[in-house]
Amino acid sequence: MKAATQGITGPVDYTSRTAYRRPPALYRGIQPLGVMLVSLGLTPETVVVLEVRGRRSGKLRRNVVVRTLYQGQQYLVALAGESEWVRNVRAAGGRAVIRHGGAREASLVEVPPDERPPIIWAYLHRPGPSSPAEEARHYFGVRPDVSQEEMRSLVDRYPVFRITEARL
Repeated sequence: MKAATQGITGPVDYTSRTAYRRPPALYRGIQPLGVMLVSLGLTPETVVVLEVRGRRSGKLRRNVVVRTLYQGQQYLVALAGESEWVRNVRAAGGRAVIRHGGAREASLVEVPPDERPPIIWAYLHRPGPSSPAEEARHYFGVRPDVSQEEMRSLVDRYPVFRITEARL
């Protein structure tokens, strides 16, 4: 199944097998506002700002991401696959800062593909206002009731990082 968004965000196919999918222009335009709101803690606790040094520029890069909980651990799922923040985290050796109403130093460790299915499944079934059905179709190109076993064929395209935090 192919999933693509339409409308003001523009078409983006997050399910295609590609190395990088650039976010829609509208998202890139409102990103600074999102970073500010999340940093101040004005969003749900699962929405955080990830700060990491750019691998080429060395400048601090900020991205709004959603963390998910699985078996008592926190994780980040790269919904757009091999995105810029994923590449920057790898280049930074996993060193980052997580912000949500405060700052915490974090170490991000990439999860091997064979361990990703239950974490991605937990992401899709997390409590909150988002629609798991819509996210399953939009980002992963699967139906909402996808099993963890069925997810195995996709996980190599969606990096997942375990978060270990320490208060700054």
